[in-house]
Amino acid sequence: MRIDLSFLRGSHWLRTAFLLLALAPVCGLRSFAADPAVTLTRTDAGFTLANGIVTVQIDAQSAAILSIAYKGVEMLGVGDRENGYWSLPGTEMHFGPKPVVTVIDDPASNNGERATISCRFSYDGGPRTIPANVDIHYSLARGVSAVYLEAVWEHKPGFPELSLPVGRFAAKLNDDLFDWVTVDARRNMQMITASDWNHGTTMNMKETRLMNTGVLKGQVEHKYDYSAVQFDTPAYGWSSTKQHVGLWVVTANPDYMSGGPTKLELVTNRDATFTDSLTAPAPPTLLYVWKGPHYGGTDLVVAKGEQWSKTIGPFLIYCNSGATPNAMWHDALAEAAHESQQWPYVWAAGAEYPGAGERGGLAGQIVLHDPQAPDEKMSHLLVGLTHADYTLPSGELVDWQHDGKFYQYWTRGDAQGRFTIAAVRPGTYTLHAFADGVLGEYAQANVTIAAGKIVNAGAIIWTPVRYGRQLWEIGVPDRTSGEFLHGDHYWRWGIYNEYPKDFPHDVNFVIGKSDFHKDWNMMQVPHASDSSGKSRGTATTWSVIFDLPKAERGKATLRLAFAGTEARSLTVAVNGKEVGTLTDLPNTSAIHRDSDRGFWQEKDVPFDASLLKQGKNVLQLTVPAGPVMNGVQYDYLRLEVNE
Repeated sequence: MRIDLSFLRGSHWLRTAFLLLALAPVCGLRSFAADPAVTLTRTDAGFTLANGIVTVQIDAQSAAILSIAYKGVEMLGVGDRENGYWSLPGTEMHFGPKPVVTVIDDPASNNGERATISCRFSYDGGPRTIPANVDIHYSLARGVSAVYLEAVWEHKPGFPELSLPVGRFAAKLNDDLFDWVTVDARRNMQMITASDWNHGTTMNMKETRLMNTGVLKGQVEHKYDYSAVQFDTPAYGWSSTKQHVGLWVVTANPDYMSGGPTKLELVTNRDATFTDSLTAPAPPTLLYVWKGPHYGGTDLVVAKGEQWSKTIGPFLIYCNSGATPNAMWHDALAEAAHESQQWPYVWAAGAEYPGAGERGGLAGQIVLHDPQAPDEKMSHLLVGLTHADYTLPSGELVDWQHDGKFYQYWTRGDAQGRFTIAAVRPGTYTLHAFADGVLGEYAQANVTIAAGKIVNAGAIIWTPVRYGRQLWEIGVPDRTSGEFLHGDHYWRWGIYNEYPKDFPHDVNFVIGKSDFHKDWNMMQVPHASDSSGKSRGTATTWSVIFDLPKAERGKATLRLAFAGTEARSLTVAVNGKEVGTLTDLPNTSAIHRDSDRGFWQEKDVPFDASLLKQGKNVLQLTVPAGPVMNGVQYDYLRLEVNE
């Protein structure tokens, strides 16, 4: 379409205004002035927030969302139960008694621009009351097809210890409407129905069923096949191929999420009830797990006598429409990008949510200096500011991967290592950096961030740890097992059952000849005799075969980076001699929950280099006998020698 602007020649302001108005429908620009005013209505149940696009009903007793209607279409489940709610799975604790409900933003006083309500639960000392004050906010703005959610947590010194296993918001969707799920580009698909699930055959876990009907007939459905790295998934949700509407969780900024930028969590699934009923409800579900328990878990423990607070959100439940599920997903991604530019939100500023002027930041350039790999290039660089590592009363050390108590601020650097971390709350942090292609991470403690300015740190030299001359390597250090066999479809159930078929004689990897993409499995698991997933397997030994031009001396170090572990031990032998057994491997559930990663860790096995001889050498890795899922997933292996 051509637009004749000749009549506006000579008026720059008018030309600009006309262009913005003309292109608004094409470019997604917002024109709030023409949109209906926001209204806030008190009801018997609580409040109704509406703006002519979205109508949201809030229950004042529970601070739950009862209904979200988008252009008259009900998006949540139909019934008298809570359809969108904050919950604390894994504990019998609950929020305090009936909340005090107040209006923060009254559209009657702000020309209909915004309505925000607060539902504040206070700790009452009850034996099953969570020892924290929790203030839940819902906000609706003019012209925006989304409701904003926020929860402000506060623990006062006089409260008992707070230990929170899981914190999340969950929404049960209209099962008659939504039939397409989108997590990312690889999991963007028509979904099974509740009837398909209910008529499925239970497999080795209650969360897994073989589909006997529907679009996935003949495949096994597992709810954890829809987990995602939260940092890399700013928008996910469900859409309807019938009425062409979508409902999405949108994150503007994840600084309050647990576990940092590699944290994997369950984000959506059909909420299977795990009963034998053929008519049990299994509605489409959206989850927003801000304190995550899966894939290695995170810790949130606040001691008695400690003052602590944390603001979760604001994030969005976003409604849209479009011709296809893909179009609606990309619109939701665009909405996430738009919202990230608004962070921190001016309208949400308060004592527990500093505005832009009350925050600072850090800029700089990570410069890789590795004398053994002078041409090595970093990719997918992540740079972050986190709380320093700390120790729980139990003695457990909590690093950024396990931390769910404090804020974390991460960003991606560019190809030259340049980065800017903005919107950081003032305080003292540890700077971290890691990238694909580089083993380990950079860390610098005691980085101070002050309000109102972004400090330029200049060039930051990262010299990766080396214990000696590198003899060989397997894989790519990227904190996943995705580069190995089956890694390109890791989210499918039962890959551990394929191992005996793929490697009947176990892995025998020849350095310089084998290809880790096809000759190294994404998981080393016990060698089972059947493919049920229920049986135990025999010990599995993998061999790495390599030639050396001469015998070695000094100290050798096998560096093992694990993307995920479920086996409690791993034994290492060199040329028939056992040189060490790792016995403290954590259970990250990465294998039985169909992931290519969990809690990442590096374990080093030093040994006498004189065991390495001229000519052929064999290094062996043995997972003990046990359940078929009790194995390990390697990220990367490297052998080094210091003479």
